[in-house]
Amino acid sequence: MTQQQSQMELGTEKLPEILPVLPLFDSSLYPKMVLPLVVMQRGSVQLVDEAMSKDRIVGLLASKKPNSGAEDPKEDLYSVGISALILRMAKSDDNNAQLLVQGLGRFRVLEYIAGKPYLQARVEYIKDKESKGKETEALVSNLLTLFARIVELTPGLPRDMANMAKSIQEPGILADMVASIINSSPEEKQKILETEDVRKRLKEVTRQANHHLEILELGNKIQSQVKGDMEKSQREYYLRQQMKAIREELGEKDDAAVEIDDYRAKVKDKKLPPEALKEAERELNRLSRMHPSSAEYTVASTYLDWLTTLPWNENTKDNLDIKKARKVLDEDHFGLDKAKKRVIEFLAVRKLKPESKGPILCFAGPPGTGKTSLGKSIARALGRKFIRISLGGVRDEAEIRGHRRTYVGALPGRIIQGIRSAGSNNPVFMLDEIDKVGSDFRGDPSSALLEVLDPEQNYSFSDHYLDVAFDLSKVMFITTANVLYTIPPALRDRMEVLELLGYTEDEKIKIAARYLIPRQRKAHGLKSDRISFTNGAVKRIITGYTREAGLRNLEREIATICRGVATKIAEGDKGSFEIKVQNIAKYLGPERIYPEVLTRTSVPGVAIGLAWTQTGGEILFVEATAMKGKKGLILTGQLGDVMKESATAALSFIRTNAVSLGIEEEYFENHEIHIHVPAGAIPKDGPSAGVTMLTALYSLLKNKPIEKYLAMTGEITLRGQVLPVGGIKEKVLAAHNI
Repeated sequence: MTQQQSQMELGTEKLPEILPVLPLFDSSLYPKMVLPLVVMQRGSVQLVDEAMSKDRIVGLLASKKPNSGAEDPKEDLYSVGISALILRMAKSDDNNAQLLVQGLGRFRVLEYIAGKPYLQARVEYIKDKESKGKETEALVSNLLTLFARIVELTPGLPRDMANMAKSIQEPGILADMVASIINSSPEEKQKILETEDVRKRLKEVTRQANHHLEILELGNKIQSQVKGDMEKSQREYYLRQQMKAIREELGEKDDAAVEIDDYRAKVKDKKLPPEALKEAERELNRLSRMHPSSAEYTVASTYLDWLTTLPWNENTKDNLDIKKARKVLDEDHFGLDKAKKRVIEFLAVRKLKPESKGPILCFAGPPGTGKTSLGKSIARALGRKFIRISLGGVRDEAEIRGHRRTYVGALPGRIIQGIRSAGSNNPVFMLDEIDKVGSDFRGDPSSALLEVLDPEQNYSFSDHYLDVAFDLSKVMFITTANVLYTIPPALRDRMEVLELLGYTEDEKIKIAARYLIPRQRKAHGLKSDRISFTNGAVKRIITGYTREAGLRNLEREIATICRGVATKIAEGDKGSFEIKVQNIAKYLGPERIYPEVLTRTSVPGVAIGLAWTQTGGEILFVEATAMKGKKGLILTGQLGDVMKESATAALSFIRTNAVSLGIEEEYFENHEIHIHVPAGAIPKDGPSAGVTMLTALYSLLKNKPIEKYLAMTGEITLRGQVLPVGGIKEKVLAAHNI
């Protein structure tokens, strides 16, 4: 009997009930399908040898753990497998068995039988649950269509497999055949093997086939795109080579050579300093040896762009007409005489000595006092370009010095970028908010600024990206700051500090009339005959709606009024609007700031002090009271250590001089003194409240109110001396506004 005849005669009714079990790892087999196997384990090889000497039938069970052996059959092997006929067997030199097996029928394990070197199992065979009808026919038709598309998209599959599938009459065998070809997980293949109902099996195979087809179509789409890109690239390369050959035939140069020649011409025309010229020539030589499509070519060409566009020798001519410069400064700003005087002095020196170095100025003062706008005005007065960069929140040193060219996307720092955008090597360069520079693991920008702001060093400023010296000595650097104590001492020492302090009430009224009101009228499209402000109205805005050293809030309130007037005009009102004290509340609402002096100082024990803050001067009240009890001193209002010591010193002076001051000595033995400085939520410190505390204590102990409009500042000593303190102008302005 031939091998083919034996296969045909084997039906499930003739298959043995006890099968030798051969575990399957990472593979699966279905009835009527053929599968090659390699058997390596000694026991399994013996199983194959014995099967070949008998009926050549084995049981194949898939392993749940593909990477490990079947130590516990019940746990490690699935309970449903397939019987298989060994069609061919060959052994290799290392005694491994190479098999070709064909699936016969599904079975379910009833029990495992031990005793031999290999595993055996008692099994029952599973027959398909046939289901006929229109749904089954539709499932078969759909699966055939899917399979035809899968065959079309799968490389290596014979194209006649789709026709072969159409010739299969049994739906269950068709499902098994398609399942054996599509890629799915071992768990999904096992699920198909365990499905007895042919209709359910067709549905599951259809689902898996759809998923497999989606992956094939996506892969085919990607492959087509890649192939198209490659063909496009090859076509471009071919055309470029043709173009290159044509240009050589005509004696012309290619694009890269033309670009390099352009760079050489720019370098020659630019008249670079020797160090920069040497670096440019080195980069040009490197560029000529590179392929234009390489990444290094782009890096080198970008570097040459920077070298050839920086203003190494270009500058603007200074306007040395002092009268004209003074006129420009006065047009733009009211007051600020000290800063204007320093600019005029610089012009005078430059007129007498043209090669003199530019000053490094630092405008320090509260917000809204005109620091930034004064820098623009200085540039206009000098006839120079104006560049401004904000340093607020800058924490990376590379923001100042740039990144080295080894980094991807490297660029020069903001200093060199500003110089290039100015187009001249002598602009007015403003470094705004220098007091808000930070530092972290990326470096300290304030240390990098030391070289920039030092006239003795900045003639050879080295940016990490350029890696050649650039002369910054002709640049007029102006920095701005709200406070000076946050600026490192070494950096502060390199700058000439000009304090732009707050404005008095009269100054604000004049500035509003001369600058703020016309500017807001223009910004809101209002003519001077449609809206006007009285001095009284401006004064009421200053005292009742703003409390600041600068002018920003004042301008905001003026803008609010202009918007209100613009709304009325847009609604059809034809009249003119005069803003007076009587009608200002219609636009701004009720006053938000009320004078506290009259109510606060009408009782003994309350004195007015003067304080300095980052936003200008402020008044503060010191309140003192006494109560019967143990002697002592209570201090409240979030006072710092220095203020606490000032209060103790003031009380000690009064107790020491009680007799001469007309105070009973026994008073302190029977009373507890309490000093409070509102507002309690705001921390306060400093020595300048000492004289205020002393005055408040004296007023309390003598039961005499202090003059209502008397404010004071100064440090007190145990001998009663009042020592000088700082921030006098800000404090005087605060007193002026009482």
